[in-house]
Amino acid sequence: MHENDRSLSVNIDVLLGQLRALIADARKEAKRTVDVIQVRTCWEIGRHIVEFEQGGQARAAYGKKLLSRLAESLTGEFGKGFDVSNLRYMRLFYKSFPICDTLCHELSWSHYRTMLRVDNHKARQWYMHEAAALNWSVHALDRQIGTLYYERLLLSSDKSSVEAEAEANIAALPRSLREFVRDPVMLEFLGLPGTGKLLESKLEQALMDKLQAFLLELGKGFAFVARQQRISTESQDFYVDLVFYNYLLKCFVLIDLKNGKLTHQDIGQMDMYVRMYDDRHVQGQLEDCLWQ
Repeated sequence: MHENDRSLSVNIDVLLGQLRALIADARKEAKRTVDVIQVRTCWEIGRHIVEFEQGGQARAAYGKKLLSRLAESLTGEFGKGFDVSNLRYMRLFYKSFPICDTLCHELSWSHYRTMLRVDNHKARQWYMHEAAALNWSVHALDRQIGTLYYERLLLSSDKSSVEAEAEANIAALPRSLREFVRDPVMLEFLGLPGTGKLLESKLEQALMDKLQAFLLELGKGFAFVARQQRISTESQDFYVDLVFYNYLLKCFVLIDLKNGKLTHQDIGQMDMYVRMYDDRHVQGQLEDCLWQ
């Protein structure tokens, strides 16, 4: 190799390293940005609801009907993330953390929802800052709250032992599916009108058009395997709408798209798909399943 070519190759490798770091950092920043926007939006929704309810006796008396009416309209327009239960959490979120600028941007909406079950204001603030500083997962935060970590630390004369115990408990936590799969999966990022009213085939195509975004929405470790994958019995062929593989959990994920109300027949059909897919895997046909 000519000296100039070798030098150019080294420079390109350096450039590639810089670009990889830039892209990786951008993806991390994008996720943080989404979390920050979601948390702030939930807080603002809660603020608007509370301020409306405080606008006089007539509005206060209407309070019981308010969330149902808001949920009906918002869910029809934006999806299931704005049902009565979530709106109630948002209202409580604003009441529990009344100053938005004091929120920790490192935490997700799931973190804050978990903290809402803590009644003590000082305890909530402490859990918020500890979760952000120590990078606790939602599962770890839930574990610390459930074991009254704050209260035990406050009362103990040997705080280092309590801290060591808490760290050991977190380290021993089993890896939960919720660390890999977001629940619920929200499809509103598609930006399509009337997502819930789309034909299943159009919804499937929309997901394919937005595959990268959909994989990120599913959670960690997902890879696309197939669309309309055929699985057969001796007498009939069936087709699974979407198939993914999670390399962290080492399992397949089957998705059957429905645009109507879930029925017992739908559940039975999916159970059949899972058993048939599992049989193929057990029988050593994994490679065929991946490349069919």
